[in-house]
Amino acid sequence: MTVQGKTILITGACSGIGAETARLLRMRGARVIGIDRDDPNLSLDGFVKADLSTPAAIDAAVAQLPAQVDALCNIAGVPGTAPAKLVGEVNYLGLRHLTEQVLPRVARGGSIVNVASILGAEWPQRVNEHKALAQAKGFEAGAHWLRDHPVPQATCYQYFKEALIVWSAVQSQEWFLQHGVRMNCVAPGPVFTPILGDFVTMLGAERVQADARRMLRPGFADEIAPVIAWLCGDASRWVSGANIPVDGGLASTYL
Repeated sequence: MTVQGKTILITGACSGIGAETARLLRMRGARVIGIDRDDPNLSLDGFVKADLSTPAAIDAAVAQLPAQVDALCNIAGVPGTAPAKLVGEVNYLGLRHLTEQVLPRVARGGSIVNVASILGAEWPQRVNEHKALAQAKGFEAGAHWLRDHPVPQATCYQYFKEALIVWSAVQSQEWFLQHGVRMNCVAPGPVFTPILGDFVTMLGAERVQADARRMLRPGFADEIAPVIAWLCGDASRWVSGANIPVDGGLASTYL
């Protein structure tokens, strides 16, 4: 993992997977700038407080960032217990808008890493729908598309993680060819983070118990962070458009 001297942006840097990724990257010699709606409780090299649910707030945050960075890790997100509209705004539309605004600042050879989820694994069932949403360029166009194609509250988290995986795949090659910037997804399974309880509530006891029999245990945030960090570094320079499960083998049990 070669990240020494790189400047890396991390959304959701103040807790969970984001905080562990920030600690690891700083330990490896990177300069880490956090973006979060909460105040930091760990050492960072820079911090921007921002709500990533609106284009105006995102644009204001981007204006405070360095002119050039080497990687962007989109880790911030809200659970499916939040209103479906907010889940779409933060986990998909806002993430997409932030990435598009930061892209001109990412140095050639740089990297974008989006944290998806094992719950996005059913994207092939709705691939045409997700590709249509991906083609709705810009935050407002995407929001308009979603108003015309409402997402049920019960499945909103899964839906937008599917959409993120599809958007990352269809957009990645264009950016790699034109800008030399790679984009990949990491798909964790259940992870011991502050919002794990929200996922238990969201999925229900029956689904949680069924999955529990398929896995050794939930993951730890410091088991997800090294894969994100690797995708930021030079060792992964020929990896683009991938979605990498980091779930202790849980996804494989559904084959």
